[in-house]
Amino acid sequence: MKLKLLAVGTRMPSWVDAGCNEYGKRMPPELRIETVEIALAVRGKNQPPSIAIEKESQALLKAIGEQDYVVALDVLGKGMSTEKLAGRLAEWQMNGRDICLIIGGPDGLSDQCLARADLRWSLSDLTLPHPLVRIVLMEQLYRAWTINANHPYHRS
Repeated sequence: MKLKLLAVGTRMPSWVDAGCNEYGKRMPPELRIETVEIALAVRGKNQPPSIAIEKESQALLKAIGEQDYVVALDVLGKGMSTEKLAGRLAEWQMNGRDICLIIGGPDGLSDQCLARADLRWSLSDLTLPHPLVRIVLMEQLYRAWTINANHPYHRS
């Protein structure tokens, strides 16, 4: 099983790269997270956001394998506790399918992208900036692994 984070947006601030790298290197070798950045589509004054959403979503869909289990981060998705995420992570490992976690651009994901998702997940009821979502996601994946591995990090 591979974990792949597909995220719209490139050239993240250094603090985002540092945070993601920190949690990424803490993951065990069998759960390394590959990050694939998708270029943000150009947004023009006289162009509806739907055009940019479609371009970004098409690039995301191209990066997803046919057999991949897809988790779309979506404001309207289901929330879950860290403990529930740990259970999901254990299930994913048992199933052996590659997992793609997708983060859309500032205007979200297309209906086609959301339809491809096996799970729509909302990290929070709060509105989070996309760069911060990457770090929160990486930290929660690490924390879920620590729960499953009975590692002391979760209890600190």
